[in-house]
Parts: sequence; structure tokens; C-alpha cells
Amino acid sequence: MAGLAAIFFTMILVNNYVLVQFLGICPFLGVSKKLDSAFGMSCAVIFVMALATAVTWPIQTYLLTPVNADGTPKWDLGYLQTIVFILVIAVLVQFIEIFLKKYVVALYNSLGVYLPLITTNCCVLAVTILVVGDYGADVAAHGFGYAYIEALICAIGAGCGFMLAMVMFSGVRKRVEACDPPAPFKGLPITLIAAAITSLSFMGFGGIVENLFNVTL
Repeated sequence: MAGLAAIFFTMILVNNYVLVQFLGICPFLGVSKKLDSAFGMSCAVIFVMALATAVTWPIQTYLLTPVNADGTPKWDLGYLQTIVFILVIAVLVQFIEIFLKKYVVALYNSLGVYLPLITTNCCVLAVTILVVGDYGADVAAHGFGYAYIEALICAIGAGCGFMLAMVMFSGVRKRVEACDPPAPFKGLPITLIAAAITSLSFMGFGGIVENLFNVTL
């Protein structure tokens, strides 16, 4: 359990996909103006990340790159990974879009074009691809079940990290909008500077999680 907790908090703080790896910047800058929109988008992203990982991990293991009992590959369709994963993500996003349009109309209208853009959000695609590389080897070492749980925890942690970045930066943008910066910095420039400073603040979490790993593992 301690190892899974370490994975979860690492994805939120140290390997935050938005503020550390700089993925998913488009919705980060476009939807973080209002707290409710930022929170709603984050919930949708968490759902897509978790469910996409839950679907793509077995596809990768059993359909794209399966192995025999002796560890030799049966066949290798890994070159189809990106295409297959994007199709899975697109289907999930369409499901969310239909659900919000029918039951949560206000949030659907607030998210606007950024909701279907989750399909091409590199943050979501990166999670599904990177968990395969990070925890794929654990299938042979610890079994499919444990590696599958690690992948899901990683995806959920990445989604929560996305939410943390969105909600926190929403508050930062409110403070920035209340200020009166010099004319050259108004608008997008001051927003990007604020995002950069927010990103720098996350670098201080590295040692904390490293110590967590040292203590627990």
C-alpha cells in the first residue's frame, strides 16, 4: 500500500503532467479562468484518464504486445498503440460529452470547445502510453493484477495532479486579474509568467516524495 501511495503522490506533486512535464497546457490556460469550469474539466479528465488506462492497458498487454509463457513475444503490433489509444480516448470523451449535454448543461456550455479537445489532450494520451512503459515490466515480476493496479493508481494520480494544477491556477489568475501590471505584461504574458512561477513552486516537492520512497521501500 505504501508503494501505491508513493506512486499516487508522485504523480500529483513531482511528476505533475501540467506543471512539471508541461502536457495539457491548452485546457490549463483556456479553462482555468473560472473555478467551476476548471473543476468540471478536471473531473472529466480524471474520469477519461482512469477509464482509458483501464481499457488500454489490457489491450496493450493481450492484443498489441502479448507474450508466450516463456517470455517470447507472440506478435508485435506496438506500432498501432497511438492509433488504438486515441480511438479509445475519443469514444470515452464522446460518452462524457453526451452525458454532460443531457444532464449537466451548464457545465457543458461552460467547457465549450475544450471538452471535445480532451480527445487530443496530450496529457491524457501521455498517461496511457507512459504507464505501459513505466509498469509494463512489473507484469512479469509481480503479475498482471499488481501492475494493472499500479497503472490505474498512476492514471488517477495524474488526473488529480491535473485538477490540483487547474484549481490552484484558477485562484492565481483571479489574483492576477485584480492587479494592474505594466501594459506589455497585460493579458497572456502575465498569465504565462504566473504559470511559470506556479510551475517552479512544484520543484520543491521532489525531495519530499523521494524521502517517502526511501522510507517505505
